[in-house]
Amino acid sequence: MLFEIRSRPLFSQWLRCMASMPAPQAPLPKVRLAIISEGINTWPLYVAQAKDFFPKAGVEVDVTLTRSSARQLEALKSGGFDIGFQQCDHVVRAVEHGSDLFMFMALAHAPDLTLVVGPGIRSFSDLRGKTIAVDGAGSGYALLLRRLLAEKGLGVHDYVFAEIGGSRERHDAVRDGEAAASLLNPPFDRSLLEMGCGSLGTVAQYFPEYTGSIAAARRGWAKANESALICFIRGMNAAFSWLRDRRNKQEAIDILRARLDIDPQGAAAAFDQFAQRPWPEIRKNGLQQVIDVVWEAENLAPPKGAPEKYMDLAYLQRAGGVPAPS
Repeated sequence: MLFEIRSRPLFSQWLRCMASMPAPQAPLPKVRLAIISEGINTWPLYVAQAKDFFPKAGVEVDVTLTRSSARQLEALKSGGFDIGFQQCDHVVRAVEHGSDLFMFMALAHAPDLTLVVGPGIRSFSDLRGKTIAVDGAGSGYALLLRRLLAEKGLGVHDYVFAEIGGSRERHDAVRDGEAAASLLNPPFDRSLLEMGCGSLGTVAQYFPEYTGSIAAARRGWAKANESALICFIRGMNAAFSWLRDRRNKQEAIDILRARLDIDPQGAAAAFDQFAQRPWPEIRKNGLQQVIDVVWEAENLAPPKGAPEKYMDLAYLQRAGGVPAPS
């Protein structure tokens, strides 16, 4: 009895302590995100990670760098990843081959890709007989490049597409003379230009309305994980809005340079360009261009799919829609 009397105050104190502790929180839903390569277009992702915008929005995001559009697409279709940052033609092609993939938000404007060429290449005709570095020969911007080369008088047998990998690998191939040209995004294009390589123009110049990179998921996964998907979109939107605020310029540059080998001046110029542009959108006319390119490249049987077959922006709208200019 003496032990019970002396112990009762300690027991009461323990109860009060337990009552004052915060209740354990349920773990956040997890999303497995795959990206093909790194670049300025993935700047909002870097910001979302650095500023914890995903957990603040209610989701945990695991990011995998695949360095291959083909491997990433197969894993995305089979359930190895939940969301993939892809080029829109990948989704169109996958849907036409029976996949339930769909695009739910845009990530970039018309492709900011430069056709960088090595020494001695001054015109499209100089590419005759040369090797051109691409990610996948039958997908991505290689399709646009084939169309551009055809418009410039080069047939499919006048050059060789070498599947070398992501932006960094293609950059190195042109730098080392293994390839005469490649379509490259910043900062890899600027790096080669500073080394003395040339340019035959940009994709945005030749195809200004073409849809840029997008985020895609499987319809079945999205339906079963609607809350996680909406939280993911909100995290990306928060990152984009933060990135467009000029008060965050220096911190944004620091975040970018921690991920990419880019000089401060180049990063500052990229921020200024990024901050003045609106959030990219998936538009029907731009997506129709993509569909036309895929049909031409694949010789698919009619009828040709409408843009709505490959996209669903309802999740984006439930997440708040496209961020308004700051």
